[in-house]
Amino acid sequence: MRFTDFSFGSMRVDGVTYDHDLIIDRGKIRKRAKTASKKFRGAYGHTPLSIAEDIPWRCRRLVIGTGAHGALPVMTQVRQEAQRRNVDLVVLPTAEAIDVLTEGATDTNAVLHLTC
Repeated sequence: MRFTDFSFGSMRVDGVTYDHDLIIDRGKIRKRAKTASKKFRGAYGHTPLSIAEDIPWRCRRLVIGTGAHGALPVMTQVRQEAQRRNVDLVVLPTAEAIDVLTEGATDTNAVLHLTC
């Protein structure tokens, strides 16, 4: 995948511009459905990444881009589930997460937050 033009709220992947959070699951891109995590918003001040979401676990490494300013909270249960599944969890601001993804690592999925 080729990542270009990341800025607050927008990202270009393989020539297509996205203006919403992304899930990369075994080379396929889809929109992050964060509705299941909205119930935790009050406790975090922001909708976190929770285990209630459809996280792309079928990988050896999961990269989570926490936004332009690194503000996306990742719930403890997500970290625990990664450990339980023996998935290497990499949590970084989205620009840094993109750098990791462009290294071309195989068997890597991602959750990318595009704002805050």
